[in-house]
Amino acid sequence: MNAHANLHKRKSSLIADGNHAAAAAFKTSRKGSYVDSLERKDDAVVDDNNNNEEKAGGEDGDDEKNKPSTRCFSHGCHLMEGEMNHGMEDYVFAQHRKLNGYDLGLYAIFDGHAGRDVAKYLQNHLFENILNEPDLWENPVHAVKKACKATDDEILENIADWRGGSTAVAAILINGVKLIVINVGDSRAISCKNGIAKQLTVDHEPEKERDLVERRGGFVSKRPGNVARVDGELAMTRAFGDGKLKEHITAKPDVMINKIDDDTEFIVLASDGLWKVMTNQEACDCIKDFDDAQKAAKKLVKEAKSMGSYDDISCIVVMF
Repeated sequence: MNAHANLHKRKSSLIADGNHAAAAAFKTSRKGSYVDSLERKDDAVVDDNNNNEEKAGGEDGDDEKNKPSTRCFSHGCHLMEGEMNHGMEDYVFAQHRKLNGYDLGLYAIFDGHAGRDVAKYLQNHLFENILNEPDLWENPVHAVKKACKATDDEILENIADWRGGSTAVAAILINGVKLIVINVGDSRAISCKNGIAKQLTVDHEPEKERDLVERRGGFVSKRPGNVARVDGELAMTRAFGDGKLKEHITAKPDVMINKIDDDTEFIVLASDGLWKVMTNQEACDCIKDFDDAQKAAKKLVKEAKSMGSYDDISCIVVMF
């Protein structure tokens, strides 16, 4: 284990900073201000104080179940309401869970638009649906895509049959050494390895996926001074919900499987409120000297705000 990783042998940070870090009752904040830290015991963020360290292990080619610990990891999250006068629409999920012999870190950012209902539903149900897929461990890509399709069907039937949707960037950390990254929309995940940022997801933007939209019968347009939009409305090509535009967009996720090796320092998941003003490398440089994930998440949000972000900003940092 390298010197940087040794700094993180500590109790897991399971503190949700922000009024949408859990599905239960939440403490509101003034617009543009930080929300007081809350230790939550509910389905979204749990108090894991009895687990002094989150550890994981396993060698290449070995069964990942019930492996002894070789690495430690901790996480922190933070949110800030933007200045767009629609109320906070970001939701965060951050949880440590032991399941079927695996030691899991479950992390997700849900960035809602045209309302918060879809993002809140995802916070409560997406991981539940993924983990309930019987072939998740043998065929994770297929299982995750199947769960996302089922979740989107539930949303369209019960939550947002016409208007309202959400992006999702999620990560399942397995025994601290394997990372399943799931992305729908324009939120983003990056890793930092030896001080160098690497983007783990692709932003699903209309100009990048024009062919997808046009194949489905839609169009991409861009007004002067504005971003490109699907059918002149939606600034992304993939989202949960958005029933009105569903024929022309999709909730099909990109699913990537990455190895977390000894040189990986941390990963960051954040909504586009951060990435609109900060490059991947700037985010990496901003927190490279931090050894506390919670403080790092707060720093990133504060820095994005100071750089002119006016959107809701939500961020999760997982340190190794």
